[in-house]
Amino acid sequence: MGGNALPKTAINTMKYPSIYLKQSKEIPIKRRHHWIFSGAISHGAKFADGDICEIYSYSNEFLGHGYCNNKTTIAIRMINYSTENPLVSLEKNVEKAFRMRINLFNDKNTNAYRLINGEGDLVPGLIVDRYNDILVLQISTVGIDKLKNTIIKFIKNASSKIGLKIEGIYEKSTMSARSKDGLMPFEGLLYGNLSSNTLVEENGIKFVVNITESQKTGLFLDQREMRNLIGTYSNGKKVLNCFGYTGGFSLYAKSGNALSVTTIDISEPAINQCKLNYEANSFSIGDDDFLAIDAFDFLRSNPLNFDIIILDPPAFAKKKTDLDKAVKGYAEINRTSLSKMPVGSILLTCSCSYHLSQEMFEQIIKKAAFDAKREVRIISRQRLASDHPININHMEIDYLKSLLLYVY
Repeated sequence: MGGNALPKTAINTMKYPSIYLKQSKEIPIKRRHHWIFSGAISHGAKFADGDICEIYSYSNEFLGHGYCNNKTTIAIRMINYSTENPLVSLEKNVEKAFRMRINLFNDKNTNAYRLINGEGDLVPGLIVDRYNDILVLQISTVGIDKLKNTIIKFIKNASSKIGLKIEGIYEKSTMSARSKDGLMPFEGLLYGNLSSNTLVEENGIKFVVNITESQKTGLFLDQREMRNLIGTYSNGKKVLNCFGYTGGFSLYAKSGNALSVTTIDISEPAINQCKLNYEANSFSIGDDDFLAIDAFDFLRSNPLNFDIIILDPPAFAKKKTDLDKAVKGYAEINRTSLSKMPVGSILLTCSCSYHLSQEMFEQIIKKAAFDAKREVRIISRQRLASDHPININHMEIDYLKSLLLYVY
C-alpha cells in the first residue's frame, strides 16, 4: 500500500487510531518484540501521547495493539499481537505474572519479590514489587500512566484470585526515564495504608524496608541469587561489602557464618538501615562492622586483607553519554581491589549499567586483572533472579552483570 491515505475499511472499523509501518519494519513485531521506533512508522491517524493504537504493516496486515508516544524514540510499545481487546490482554498478563511468582516462591521464607517485570511479563512500562503485604509500582511510560487506575484494578483482581493480601499500593515512579516520556516524577500512596517500615523475609533472612526513603522500590531484589551465592562461600571468611547500601550481601554473609563482615557505603542513612537489618536478624554489631565512607577512598587507602570482596556499585552509566566515565570507574575499583587482595580470595564484581554490555564489562575486568598483575578465574556469572524473567523475544531488559572471580 503506497501513499499516506488510510484505507476506508480501516477508518470505518477501527476502534483505536491506526498506525502503519514502513516496508519490512513489521518483522521484529511478528517476532514478538515490544518496541517500534519512530523511524519505522510510515503514517497513520493522529493520537495523543499514551493512546492505544492499532498497528498495521505497510501492506495493511494487522499486527496488534500498542500504546504510542510522539515525544520518544521508542514511539510504540506493543501490548498484544492479536485482535483481542488490549485491556483484556493487559489484565491476562498481570494475572499470569502474579501466578508465576506464587508458583516460584514460598511465603514461609520469601515474601519480597518482583511481581511484574515490564517487557519480561508482557507489560511494558510497568514494574510491581511485593514487600509482604505492600505492593510498590514503578511506571516509566505515559501509556501505562494513563491506564494507572485500570492497572490498579487489574492488580487488585489478580491479588484476590491468588490469595495475596494487600494492605497498600504505593507508587515510587522517580526514575529519570520518565522525563523522556514527558512525565514528572511521582511518589505517593495509591491504595490502602503504608507503615514507615515494612518487615520482609528473603530466604529466611529479615529485612526492614523503608519504602518511602529507599532507592528503587525498597530492595535490590534482582541480586537475590548472588546474595545467596555469597552466603554459601562465607563460612569462616572475612568479608568486605563495598557500596553495601542496606546490607543485603552482608546479611547473607553473616547468615553463612562469616568470621567478620565489614560494610561500607557513602550514605549514613543506608548504614543505619543496615544496622536495623542486623538487629532484625539478631546479629551482633561490632565497632568496625559499618563505615559511612566513599568506597573509592576506602579501596585506595586501606590494605584489603579480606577473603571475599563484593563490588556492587550503583549504575555508573545511567545514560549513554556516561559510558566513558563509567568504564573508568569500573576499571579503578576492580584494579585497586585485585592489586591488594590475598591469593586464594574471591571477588564478586557487578554492574547494573544498562548501557554497558556483558562483553564490555568482561573486557574491563580482564584489563583490570592484567594491570593489577593478577591471575583470576571466573567461577560463576550472574545468576538470574527468577522473579526478573527476561522475555526471550525482547532481550534488552537483560541489564545485570556479575562475575565471581577466584584470585591467584
